[in-house]
Amino acid sequence: MENKASGGKIFSLGLQHVLAMYAGAILVPLLVGRALNLTSEQLAYLVGIDLLTCGIATFLQAWKTKYFGIGLPVMLGSSFVAITPMIGIGNQYGLGAVYGAIIAAGLFIVVFAGSFGKIIRLFPPVVTGTVVTVIGLSLVPTGIKNMAGGAANKDFGSLQNFLLSFGVLAFILIMNRFFKGFMRSLSVLLGIIAGTLVAALLEKVNLAAVSEASWFHLPQLFAFGMPEFRIAPIITMIIVCMVIIVESTGVFLALGRICDQKLTPQDMTRGYRTEGLAIVLGGLFNAFPYNTFAQNVGLVELSHVKTRNVIFMASGILVVLGFVPKIAALATIIPPAVLGGATVVLFGMVIASGIRMLTEVDFKDQRNLLIVACSLSLGIGATVVPELFAGLPSALRIIVSDGTITGSLTAIVLNLFFHMTARKSERTTSENQLGAAETTLVKEQVS
Repeated sequence: MENKASGGKIFSLGLQHVLAMYAGAILVPLLVGRALNLTSEQLAYLVGIDLLTCGIATFLQAWKTKYFGIGLPVMLGSSFVAITPMIGIGNQYGLGAVYGAIIAAGLFIVVFAGSFGKIIRLFPPVVTGTVVTVIGLSLVPTGIKNMAGGAANKDFGSLQNFLLSFGVLAFILIMNRFFKGFMRSLSVLLGIIAGTLVAALLEKVNLAAVSEASWFHLPQLFAFGMPEFRIAPIITMIIVCMVIIVESTGVFLALGRICDQKLTPQDMTRGYRTEGLAIVLGGLFNAFPYNTFAQNVGLVELSHVKTRNVIFMASGILVVLGFVPKIAALATIIPPAVLGGATVVLFGMVIASGIRMLTEVDFKDQRNLLIVACSLSLGIGATVVPELFAGLPSALRIIVSDGTITGSLTAIVLNLFFHMTARKSERTTSENQLGAAETTLVKEQVS
């Protein structure tokens, strides 16, 4: 699998991997932190610890041992799937419950990593595609509010915010139209940088957070308080992490083919176990659930350099960035309108990915139509009208009032209801469709 590469090339390729995933890595803490009304100092810590934990998680996954690591050139980053559930849990139960749920869900993945070959059968394309689509749809309102300037801002909906957000959106689209390869993969990050520079000229950027930030800090266990372990948030986060595992499975398979490495069940188990460990680390240091980033697969294929030394270099760069609060604070100065212009693309891509996965579903089967129809309706309905469940006990309300979880649970339960008595041949077909959907999704993301 390994390729030869010089020291300078290893550094440049490692930096390239960091740049390709950087926008995704910083957007999640910014969106979650602002939605939960964290201070600028807390937001800077959140971004910094996220980068640091991304580096550690990436190293563990690339470093193959007897029990951990899939041993492929993979990059791990904070998962978009967890944004809406984290915000929902945080608003209802507080940050302690958020991180208690993340720790518990990560431990669940670690303990049951060897059984996921069977559990993943609960996530055939009709379920996975529906869940990913609901996730994207539930994220869109957040992106649109940011485009207008952020719901809490006094200039919400102003012409300046409109021009900034759509300017960033246009920049990203132009980059994708006229550029290829590495430059195209950086379109979101470059769009954010360009938008922030324009916003600075309009005096919409406050550099106080950067000037006040220190040059070095150490990570802290439970920086936002001790974790709280509540049943409803834990169930919610376990479902989220199951979806993350399904996504990562497709990336593992794609990288295995690119690197001419046939993955065994033991390899997959180590990969799942490492993702669970990364999620636990995220909970302990008040970061996020992590998953394997598909966008970095494209760089492996583009560069034809498959050595893990490049990934180890990238993980080292992320760790260094995570120790420097001033660099992390730079991300916090991005105006909401600029962030919204970028995230509307990313959230729309999540929806498109879900729809693409649904193309593998046999919709001649009326049961599959019913699963998608009911799951999308209830998922979107819970996002738009969360008050529908106001009369339920709080433990149940956190599960069903979040559109992502409502849609996911509906899809899982209806799939079991309609297909639990299916013949063995039907189950085999469903499993084959799952693998085909994952493969198709990753291949198109790579291209």
